[in-house]
Amino acid sequence: MTKVKICGLTQAETMQAAIEAGADYLGFVFYPASKRYIDPETCAKLIQDIPDTATTVGLFVDPDDELLESVLNRVKINMVQLHGDETPQRASEIKAKFALPIIKAIRIASQEDLASVKDYQGIIDAIMFDTKLSDSPLPGGTGQSFDWGLLENYDPTMTWFLAGGLTPENVSHALSILTPDVVDVSSGVENAPGQKDENKIRDFIKAVQSHDQSQ
Repeated sequence: MTKVKICGLTQAETMQAAIEAGADYLGFVFYPASKRYIDPETCAKLIQDIPDTATTVGLFVDPDDELLESVLNRVKINMVQLHGDETPQRASEIKAKFALPIIKAIRIASQEDLASVKDYQGIIDAIMFDTKLSDSPLPGGTGQSFDWGLLENYDPTMTWFLAGGLTPENVSHALSILTPDVVDVSSGVENAPGQKDENKIRDFIKAVQSHDQSQ
């Protein structure tokens, strides 16, 4: 079964909709430049009573230890998502210091971009493939997809997440081409940047579940 991660949650209503619909991962963005940013205090209150069935993921972009400590000492985060230019060495340092599983995002636009994956093997716990855009000031959440054919028959030899421009309308098509362990959505379930839509969240998860049941 394909698991689902809803990223960029900031409000109780949409988080609850995600949980009730069956989301496996709930993502929270600790990157101030993002419209989906949530401060640690707000996030701690938001997730204090979530069920154990959902895994909480903290998204960071090239974080220093001070930022990580300020979040992880206050918020019940189960996994750290590194979505910047973190090196394998930096990922290893973070994993060792904070004793949490690491997801590393790799932005791809061509086959050559997959070459760096091998450098993280044995260090991180999961890889996430997202869209690489040369003209975007943000490392993710662009709403743009990449050529899924780049990953056809590709095995990263670890748990992997598919991100980048997924929507309730196209996720089934993506899953007809690829078999990721997890699909990750943010802008695809929004009415505007940072404004999640409860119905779109439900529709996205339903589309994933329907595709799995049809196989």
